[in-house]
Amino acid sequence: MSTPRVFIIRHGETEWSLNGRHTGTTDIPLTANGEKRIKATGRALVGPDRLIVPKKLAHIYVSPRKRAQRTFELLGLELGETLPWSQLGDGDSDVGRRKCDATIQVTEDIREWDYGDYEGITTPEIRKIRKAQGLPEKWDIWRDGCPGGESPQDVTLRIDRLIAEIRKNWHGPAMADPKDQGSKPDVLIIAHGHILRAFAQRWVGKSLEDGPTFLLEAGGVGTLSYEHHNIQEPAILLGGSFVVDIVDKKETELEEAKKSSAH
Repeated sequence: MSTPRVFIIRHGETEWSLNGRHTGTTDIPLTANGEKRIKATGRALVGPDRLIVPKKLAHIYVSPRKRAQRTFELLGLELGETLPWSQLGDGDSDVGRRKCDATIQVTEDIREWDYGDYEGITTPEIRKIRKAQGLPEKWDIWRDGCPGGESPQDVTLRIDRLIAEIRKNWHGPAMADPKDQGSKPDVLIIAHGHILRAFAQRWVGKSLEDGPTFLLEAGGVGTLSYEHHNIQEPAILLGGSFVVDIVDKKETELEEAKKSSAH
């Protein structure tokens, strides 16, 4: 059985992500280019022989923000249940659909960092504001948080709650009982830049104050897993976007049958 993974996907490009404005509670749509790039991500990384294998997904968590929900719609996963939000697109007939039996959930635990007084402004603007207030100009969200919004401790609390849920409900059972649940060990999360970077930091037990040294661009995909197939050894999987799982036996037999009939 493959080791369980969490795939984290940042929503596609928005006007505010383009110009560096902090977007927490504000709900703005993807740009046309953002939608185009997410569709391309779905075609490249989602499928039976791709990084994200639909039949291996057990559960999907999505932020309550529409930009994250629209990103999910454009990935091309076809669920057996109704989406927990009203469809945001027009059907997207050009998006190839891959059937998936995973359950889906909208959760506040993976919404973007609440920027409070810093909502909608850029980092250089934040530094000017802090200078005028007599505060240190070198603002670091991982250390200082946001006045009127969330502190690193606030964010840590909700991220840790979600990580514990994933390990209890999905990854733990998949590792303990591979015969019954090993075929669906993976979890997918679609959310935002700062919160997903924080999630990865907490996944491997690092404090947010340490400050993550990795980035996740708009529309980017990351992979988290475990070393030695051990739930006590969480790890960040580097280079996972280019690792293709072995096609299962049935698909291999079908390909061989097609080749034989062609001769």
